[in-house]
This record gives sequence, structure tokens and C-alpha cells, in this order.
Amino acid sequence: MALTPNDAALTDEGLEARGKGRVLLIACGALAHEILALTAANGWDHLDLHCLPANLHLWPDRIPAAVEAAVIQRRAAYEAVFIVYADCGTGGLLAAKCADLGVEMVEGPHCYSFFEGNAAFAAKAEEEFTAFYLTDFLVRQFDAFVWRPMGLDRHPELRDMYFGNYTKLVYQAQTNDPTLDAKAEDCARRLGLAYERRFTGYGDLAPRLRQVAGQVALA
Repeated sequence: MALTPNDAALTDEGLEARGKGRVLLIACGALAHEILALTAANGWDHLDLHCLPANLHLWPDRIPAAVEAAVIQRRAAYEAVFIVYADCGTGGLLAAKCADLGVEMVEGPHCYSFFEGNAAFAAKAEEEFTAFYLTDFLVRQFDAFVWRPMGLDRHPELRDMYFGNYTKLVYQAQTNDPTLDAKAEDCARRLGLAYERRFTGYGDLAPRLRQVAGQVALA
């Protein structure tokens, strides 16, 4: 019986043509630095990274379609594809799209949760609902992703309207960088919030990528 195109993709020859043993990570651009650091530190040379624009978070309804387009365009060259996004404000639409595409994604509501550790973040949810979170990326890009998009550079009087119900800024630090610490504290000052630094490292992202890397490496 002749093989169908889908059957042929499962043969050794088909897998070699698709990049046997290689995994494509389709990720939010805000996570590029952390993903590259983890792959380099662990020698995950079989993981390739393709980032979508970080500013998609300004329009989360566009994320599922952007992920779908990237998967369809690139998956034929890889044995497996993994999506390095959490829900990220899509209201479950990204998870549904990944299920339709047959690919897995990072668990959790957003990167603040999986950097903290989803279980730990959920445990703090009731006491920290007035916290505003920044990651290393958002500290570096505070003006581009917070200050200017919210119009605070042009209308600083809007600050209290936007942030009047917040009480503190929590900097979830992925790295120990005094320059970023100082900048994060300045971000809190500019927003009129108390400041808390919390070293999270890579949280749940590290073991999840380790699992993805191992599944293909051991297959």
C-alpha cells in the first residue's frame, strides 16, 4: 500500500527531511533573552528559536493567528514545534489554536505567573491583586512597552488614573543585574508605587524547556 504524505512524514526518511531531532520554539520576543540563555547553558543545540514581535501583547487577540501562521510556515522543517507563550490575554484562544495545530505550549496565564512559578503565583493572587509586575525585558523596555503606549510621556496626569488602584511594583528579576535593579526602582518611582524586587530566575520556563528538549533528544 502506498504511503500517504502524512504517513511518509513518519518514516525515517520523512523525519530526516523535516529535521529529525530538531525542535522549533515559536516564542514571544519578550522571552528571547531568557530562552537563548537557557539553551546555551544547557547545550540544547537541537532547539531553534523563532520569535514573534513582543508588541503583539498590545493586541493579544492577534497572537493566535500569528502563532498559527508561524507554525504552518515552519513546521515542515522540524520534528516538533513548541509554543513559548502562556495564555497572555487571549482568553483561551491560543490554547484552542495550539490544540487544533497539534502543538504544545507553556502552561499558565502569563509570563509573570510562570516566571514566579504557576503554583506560587496563584497562591499569592489574592494578596497581590494590586501589584504591577515587570520582568527583565519590561524593565529594559519600560518606555517602549509601558510609558509611551499608555500616553504617559505626553499626559503624565493620566498616571494616577491608570495606576491609582495599584500599591506596589514587583520586579520579577530573571537575573542579578544591579543596573536593571536601579532602573526597576526608578520605574516604580515614576509610577508612584512602592517597590519590591523578587528574584524568580526562569521559574517554570526552565523545567518546561528541559522537558521539551529531552522528549526529542531521547526519542
